[in-house]
Amino acid sequence: MSERGVGPARGWGAAVALSAALAIAGAYAGGAAIWLHYLFKPATTLLVAAMVWRLGAAADPRYRRAIFAGLLLSTAGDAFLMLPGDWFVFGLASFLCAHLAYLAGLCRRARPFAAAWPFLAYAVLAGAVLAVLWPHLPGELRVPVVVYVAVLAAMAAQAAAVWRRRADAAGVAAAIGGACFVFSDATLAIDRFAAPFAAAQALVLISYWAAQWWIGRSATLARA
Repeated sequence: MSERGVGPARGWGAAVALSAALAIAGAYAGGAAIWLHYLFKPATTLLVAAMVWRLGAAADPRYRRAIFAGLLLSTAGDAFLMLPGDWFVFGLASFLCAHLAYLAGLCRRARPFAAAWPFLAYAVLAGAVLAVLWPHLPGELRVPVVVYVAVLAAMAAQAAAVWRRRADAAGVAAAIGGACFVFSDATLAIDRFAAPFAAAQALVLISYWAAQWWIGRSATLARA
């Protein structure tokens, strides 16, 4: 990984980690402490977006804009998923648009399907996750979930393809971020629809913000 911007990035990383810890603590504490979750969940993703904006001035501007847009759309998804009531479809739509923004940016760094093996690997993984979820999904959610999983897998696969073709620090960061996103969303879906477990929220949020951090970091490292 390049040393460019490592010092400032560490400072941003510490701020993101602290904000994420407060969001997770608020979620598990509940009661009077739930405000920590409501405040710091969107704030954590916005901190990653702010890092992209501040540290990415020398980066590929079109890639940076695509990642920044994806982070803002993700913040909307964060808000929908933590609201009381069932806003799941709105959150799903927000994150779908975020992944499309990330995918558009990644396709600027390498042509689509620049390497075949990541698409084959993520297709198999996506199929396995859908096979687990399918019997538990409400009928009205099956098509939206399939579309979302396909776009998420394509984004992660394209990130890996960029890393394979360009072999630069930005490619490594994006590939890590894509893999973390797949893990986070698969864990979220299994916990919500198939097999709930107590540690799910912490696992989902830690891997989610790891994904956003690495994708955001890629936007500060990418060169045209």
